[in-house]
Amino acid sequence: MKKILTLVFVSALGGLLTLGGYKLFIEKESPQLALEQSNDFPVFVPTNNAVNAINNNATIAPNFVDAAEKSLDAVVHVKNTAIVNGPTSMRDLFYGRSSQRAQVGTGSGVIISPTGYIVTNNHVIKNANEISITLNDNKAYIAELIGTDETTDIALLKIETDDDLPFMAFGDSDNAKIGEWVLAVGNPFNLNSTVTAGIISAKSRDLSGQHLQSFIQTDAAVNPGNSGGALVNVNGDLIGINTAISSQTGSYIGYSFAVPSNIARKIVNDIMEYGNVQNGILGVSGGALNSEAAEELGTTTTEGFYVNEVQEDTGAEKAGIKPGDIINKIDNVKINKFSDLTGYLKTKSPEDVVNVTLLRDGHEEVLPVTLLKPTITIISTIGYVKNASKKELKTFNADYGVIISKFADDNYKAGWSRVGVEEGSVVTKINGNKLYTVEDVQNAMKTRNLREPLQIEIINNQGEKVVHSFR
Repeated sequence: MKKILTLVFVSALGGLLTLGGYKLFIEKESPQLALEQSNDFPVFVPTNNAVNAINNNATIAPNFVDAAEKSLDAVVHVKNTAIVNGPTSMRDLFYGRSSQRAQVGTGSGVIISPTGYIVTNNHVIKNANEISITLNDNKAYIAELIGTDETTDIALLKIETDDDLPFMAFGDSDNAKIGEWVLAVGNPFNLNSTVTAGIISAKSRDLSGQHLQSFIQTDAAVNPGNSGGALVNVNGDLIGINTAISSQTGSYIGYSFAVPSNIARKIVNDIMEYGNVQNGILGVSGGALNSEAAEELGTTTTEGFYVNEVQEDTGAEKAGIKPGDIINKIDNVKINKFSDLTGYLKTKSPEDVVNVTLLRDGHEEVLPVTLLKPTITIISTIGYVKNASKKELKTFNADYGVIISKFADDNYKAGWSRVGVEEGSVVTKINGNKLYTVEDVQNAMKTRNLREPLQIEIINNQGEKVVHSFR
């Protein structure tokens, strides 16, 4: 009995010691740990937390529904059927069949008037024997080609319908901002009525390296078939015509490019009114400034367009622009690079007046300049040619022609000098078309049949007429 009591007493004593140790060493630290952890969590959670999250997201992510609804019915599917020469097979030779084949290309277009005018890319319909248009309601029409401009890659089509068509009006691409949300609407891979979203990544982007382009760059997904489709902002305004992608595979990898709507609208208006594009030029040549160029030119200004040369009988010369001037703004458009300058001027016409803000000897001046028609252009196999004065033509006993002002490079110069053609010689005809101005040169080069040789007639510096053909 005594052993049992002793065992109970020892067990009770062990329990008391264990409980005391827990209270003394463990339970004291536990409240401190709990207190530290409680600081990581909100003491109070509002009951309408889910509603707040929705409202916050709505202010961050734009709603594209309205923009898509305004765009989808105005964007069409364009099919280009061209006849091309394919490889001749043994069966073709045996049966005496032609090796010509029908080749079909597809793209997109945007209806810009209720009467059926459609803008697309020149490369979408180039060399087409037939152009068909399919609307978003699956109605199909044969389109007439009204005109094209290869430089800006814009073409204008027309379809005839009994009913007014849904259309999009051109927006103001000058107001588009980098970082702004946009939609690309088109028919990639023949998937009709496709909408993708992205932001404007850059403006006045030139891909040619020759300062001929001024694209809006976006990261909206654009693929083959999107060409000629609409680039719209969140309000549903047409701010560009999707034209190109930057890709090593031929498909979208992150950047796409659109012709700004202000340029496309100007091209379309010119084609409708004149049948061709009326360009207004400033009359300066030079280059964009950066740190390296500024150091070489001895200026501290690293932004703007540096004027190296002012062309004779142009608006720039008449307004008083001089070599060494730095153009940093035209009207309200800031000029940081060459494509800023060329892109804005492409929205203007001859006889338009622009206000040129420039730096001269550290002082800012604003000069109004009247844009004039181009007086210089390029013939690919020669170089630069300019309008000829009556005095210059009289020297060569010619009634018409344009003057060779500068060869494209030393190889052209050496080749032409062998037949007595030098700078100052007169180019009189291209493929039989008489040349009176550089506009005649541009039209002759644009409308010539690429399957035929390029034939150029020149009066050399000895007064001899020479004719050369190039394939």
